[in-house]
Amino acid sequence: MADPRRARLLPDGRRLHLQHGPIDLVVEAAGPHGAAAAAREAATRRFATILDELCGELPLLRSPAVPGPARAHGAVARRMEAAVAPFAETGFITPMAAVAGAVADEILVAMLAAAPLRRAYVNNGGDIALHLDGDETFRIGLVDRPDRAAGLFGTACIGRADGIGGVATSGWRGRSFSLGIADAVTVLARSAAAAAAAATVVANAVDLPGHPAVTRAPADSIQPDSDLGPRPVTRGVGELTPGEIDLAVSRGRARADGLVSRALIAGAALHLQGLTTTNSSWPGLARPSTNARSTGQERGRDGSGGPAWMAGPSPAMTGWRAAVEGCAAWL
Repeated sequence: MADPRRARLLPDGRRLHLQHGPIDLVVEAAGPHGAAAAAREAATRRFATILDELCGELPLLRSPAVPGPARAHGAVARRMEAAVAPFAETGFITPMAAVAGAVADEILVAMLAAAPLRRAYVNNGGDIALHLDGDETFRIGLVDRPDRAAGLFGTACIGRADGIGGVATSGWRGRSFSLGIADAVTVLARSAAAAAAAATVVANAVDLPGHPAVTRAPADSIQPDSDLGPRPVTRGVGELTPGEIDLAVSRGRARADGLVSRALIAGAALHLQGLTTTNSSWPGLARPSTNARSTGQERGRDGSGGPAWMAGPSPAMTGWRAAVEGCAAWL
């Protein structure tokens, strides 16, 4: 039987593509001579067993998170539990909310243990683990409607001093289910797992319960083994009035501000039907042709939109598209 795991260097000679079942990674590293190659080898070795490890604890990871000591055994599973633990007492969440980010974090840790890297990222379908050393930077771009081709409408540049190790996006238009109506919520945090869990929570908070323009269905009626069970997930959002959009987004913004005050995230960008808002801690959102600013609120002329992290093409990427580039080299 052929090995279902795939590892190949992409044509640019810099990025590594790792794929096994639903896990699809794009990895890049930079450092002294030989460091990038050593990091790619380490990533490939660590990746080999991750899916099997997760499958061994899947019933636990699909169950609601509970306060208290970690129950999982595997390294990735424990990262997942730790990421959702801050939310276990205040609402429903399962460790699966952090799975993509936790996998990205685990691969990045293996790479850093193998080689002295100046900069590196592991992109797991839009949940991204980042590493920066010295004066290295990443520029991150936001695009309208990540579920279809669209133009860049804003950027942010991240440096080591920002303390950001992860980026993640959640929303009803994404690859996973959402309880809210946000087109997208993108979060910056100390790790990709933390960003993924927080993005889920903030996206769920962007909502108008009972609104007739919002179509919902039980999660398990769409995906029988969903960790959300019968909880209603958003399947469509009709046109909303400006006041309704403002109300829904303000609910998510309040949730995000609370997470910033608890030092659980570094910043968040929320988007719903053309309205984009960032909280005051966002590290400089700017349109490509304008100067950076620390807060922003933009309404698209066509009423559509939704931020996600995106840059150059990568293989087999679905849902949210994402990548990162150096500030001096991109745009």
